Amino acid sequence: MFRLAILGAGGIARTMARTVRMMRENGEDIELYAVGSRSAEKAEAFAAAEGVARAYGSYEELTADSSIDLVYVATPHSHHAEHASLCLEHGRPVLVEKAFTANERQARQVLDLAKAKQVFLTEAIWTRYMPSRRMINDLIASGEIGEPYLLTANLGYTISHVQRITDPALAGGALLDVGVYALNFASMVFGDNITRVDASADLFPTGVDRMVSLTLHYADGRMAQLHANAQVNTDRRGIVYGSKGFIEVDNINNPAVINLV
Repeated sequence: MFRLAILGAGGIARTMARTVRMMRENGEDIELYAVGSRSAEKAEAFAAAEGVARAYGSYEELTADSSIDLVYVATPHSHHAEHASLCLEHGRPVLVEKAFTANERQARQVLDLAKAKQVFLTEAIWTRYMPSRRMINDLIASGEIGEPYLLTANLGYTISHVQRITDPALAGGALLDVGVYALNFASMVFGDNITRVDASADLFPTGVDRMVSLTLHYADGRMAQLHANAQVNTDRRGIVYGSKGFIEVDNINNPAVINLV
């Protein structure tokens, strides 16, 4: 039995709990083994509601449990590096909710710690593991659209009313919450040999980004034009343009339809 623990007891943690229950219903040998929160009361309420076997009233107690096979970090972006490091220090493999960390410096520190401890660490960005990922790669490799030169991707939701989106103390902003999907889409298609990034943003009164536009320039001459928005709903499309045609993905966050044009 694979024992999953959830660090954090908010909304995304409940989504993960529901997902694990569905996995069990489909025959996967996985257990909702433990949940950790900053208070015993919240952890116990979560465990009772979501069918979790054990509840811990602190993150330290959770990560000290040697029976855990994997910890899913479901706290706000601002705390991902701290909580992932706590898991690694205790030798617990870690799946960190996106965005992986609040900035590059934190990401490098956490990755270096995982390497030093020889403990598994990765980001929970589900589009990298969907069947659609291989379908897009196969279409490009087939030559149907010719040589791909340009990519566009956008993701936006009306989420400005959510506190963590506008709060700089929680590493809020459109880029970290939804922009990571556009960046990930570009990375999966064009890779990461980026020579220049042009960026512009409009900010909330709190100082974090409400909307962001990015242009990525690649060493081989390709370009990716990306947009993230926390103020409005966008069409969420990703398009890869080639010399003979293009591929259109209906939703870069949750692909359901891929059109070859």
